[in-house]
Amino acid sequence: MHYRRLGKTPFSVSSVAMGCWPISGITSLDVNREDSLATLQKALDCGINFFDTAWSYGISEELIREAFTARRDEVVIATKGGLYREGNQQFTDGRPEVIRRHCEGSLTRLGTDRVELYYLHAPDPNVPVSETAGVFRELIEQGKILSAGASNLSLTQLQEFHRVCPLTAIQPPYNMLLRDIEADIVPWCRANDVAVCCYWPLMKGLLSGQLKRDHVFDNADGRKKYPMFQGVEWQKNQDFVEELRSIAEDLGTDLTTLVIAWTIEQPGITTALCGAKRAWQIAESANGGSITLTADTLAAINAAISKRGTPVTRAAV
Repeated sequence: MHYRRLGKTPFSVSSVAMGCWPISGITSLDVNREDSLATLQKALDCGINFFDTAWSYGISEELIREAFTARRDEVVIATKGGLYREGNQQFTDGRPEVIRRHCEGSLTRLGTDRVELYYLHAPDPNVPVSETAGVFRELIEQGKILSAGASNLSLTQLQEFHRVCPLTAIQPPYNMLLRDIEADIVPWCRANDVAVCCYWPLMKGLLSGQLKRDHVFDNADGRKKYPMFQGVEWQKNQDFVEELRSIAEDLGTDLTTLVIAWTIEQPGITTALCGAKRAWQIAESANGGSITLTADTLAAINAAISKRGTPVTRAAV
């Protein structure tokens, strides 16, 4: 496993992190406690030391506590506040008192007195980002969080946050088919030594190749609302996956390993957050953090990406 410094902190984190949204069971199907705990343990055994969760992930934080209480000093934990769920709806709330409450609640669930990284989960349109950033600075001063991050913010919002409370990391969506951040956010992060911890490197399973062309999504599967998983876009993406699979086979590796390796080799990307609900899934993703792709392989992948063209990515309402 390759390890990298997390921004300006002293923490060394694995280039593949485990995203703990799937084990929450909120939108993922067929989730159970036994498999979730086994997946967390497998991640650590594979060299992953960076685990990402959130207040809104509910039981996910409790599972991390159960899995790692005896090995707390071996892991770097990131969690998030400022977003909560009620039923099938989610809401943002960046008021200082809410951020404090979410942080305290997460620490209790995690069974720890601090987290290495604490993110603003999403901006609240009704609260200035600078006001929210102020409470993050206070939480750092109190030792409850050791560094600050922000997820799903625009460049302007990141800059506003950073002026009040220096950012250690950001968390945006990024993968072979979603590359908007390369234009502005990644260059700013590189200039300011801010880590980029991207989610959706496998585009919600699409780029793992596990979803066959004739796959029928369950009505409860949240992916149904994304154009990536519908109609013509779905067929184009399946063609793209087949090209990537051929490249992976030529290397004697699997598709997931290839995609993760490409992602973390992109300039400015610190780590890829890989969701999993089974041990074998996180083991496959971890492999991507242990290899280095040759220039010829990278060229072949980039040619396939160019051939695919820009996909339709906006989620259906």
